[in-house]
Amino acid sequence: MFVTHQAFTHLLSAPSPDPSFPSDHAAVAFAIAFGVLAFSRRAGILFLAAATLISLSRIALGLHYPSDVLAGALVGWAAALLTITSGRFWVARLVAIVSRVSDPVLEHVWARLPQRFLGLRR
Repeated sequence: MFVTHQAFTHLLSAPSPDPSFPSDHAAVAFAIAFGVLAFSRRAGILFLAAATLISLSRIALGLHYPSDVLAGALVGWAAALLTITSGRFWVARLVAIVSRVSDPVLEHVWARLPQRFLGLRR
């Protein structure tokens, strides 16, 4: 956008030498957001909101047209869909392995926290 409409664009960021279509920032942000949404609705909605804000900021900075961001969101959605359908088993397996290490540590930390600090009553 800044190349085509230089007179109307006031960049708040250095121009990128990469082509703007599709938006890399939007693609990555939406790929992560849709991936998280596949596993957790609540967290996924928060990530989608963040991805939307990131994408809107790229337009507001004058670095992308809305079509660049929309194409990036579609690329992100497709990447997440491909990853989720082909990798769900492996993600679940990785979570199970990491949980074996992290759960005992978190349980130990949780037990040491003062109950009044956590807002729980006994």
